[in-house]
Amino acid sequence: MHIAEGVLSLPVLASCAALSAGGIALGVRRLDEARMPLAALLGAAFMVASTLHMPVGVGSVHLILNGLAGLLLGWAVFPLFFVALLLQAALFSFGGFTVLGANLLIMAAPALLCHVLLAPLLRGEPSRRRLLLVGAGCGLIGVGGAAVVAALVLNLSGGRLFDHLIGMLVLTHAPVFVVDALISALALNLLWRMLPDMTRELCP
Repeated sequence: MHIAEGVLSLPVLASCAALSAGGIALGVRRLDEARMPLAALLGAAFMVASTLHMPVGVGSVHLILNGLAGLLLGWAVFPLFFVALLLQAALFSFGGFTVLGANLLIMAAPALLCHVLLAPLLRGEPSRRRLLLVGAGCGLIGVGGAAVVAALVLNLSGGRLFDHLIGMLVLTHAPVFVVDALISALALNLLWRMLPDMTRELCP
């Protein structure tokens, strides 16, 4: 879902950078010491999953796992994903520095939405079925939301010029919806059973 450099217009780049900077500032304030180990684990998972990609037009197709990270970390996904995207741009030339703000918004905004919509469903003692459904919802909202935000920034930059590319991105991400949802569901169920106290604190 990374957008390549040289595609987005300057106003869109500036707007995305400003919104992402605000998210990073809030995320740094909300990332307490207790969440650091989990944040590092989820950041590594995000980086590995999104580095293995297939280029599609001006974007790329890959696993994201952003929904699970957003569910457990909330606003802290902004600084977490920023570091991962920065390393990808510096080490692998994946994405790019000028589109860092846009790519961060594409990944982190849907992740935050997962926290807002799905974290309340984990209050109390959720059943295994609910855990799996919430985890699957993380995959669907995370990937689907990223596709929507990517389509939006492309549309704002090029109007109808990118219509075919937007359609291609959405179509090629159909298998990613399924795989991301499955991995997120199983991972959340495993985390809840292995670290129940910590997971409850992250999803009050």
